[in-house]
Amino acid sequence: MNIITKTIDYLKASRQELKKVVWPSRKEVIQHTILVIAVSLGVAFFLGGIDFILTLLIEAII
Repeated sequence: MNIITKTIDYLKASRQELKKVVWPSRKEVIQHTILVIAVSLGVAFFLGGIDFILTLLIEAII
């Protein structure tokens, strides 16, 4: 097989696999996006709080 035939076979197989994918609904995408943003903000506030507390402790020691 040459490279062109392999490429065409790959593209055909990829297209067939994409037809099997169950894509999420718009509502699911929005819900998951909001969840990711909320978790990211929660982690950011948590780490920011830890950083603030550790900074205060180090300043108190120094």
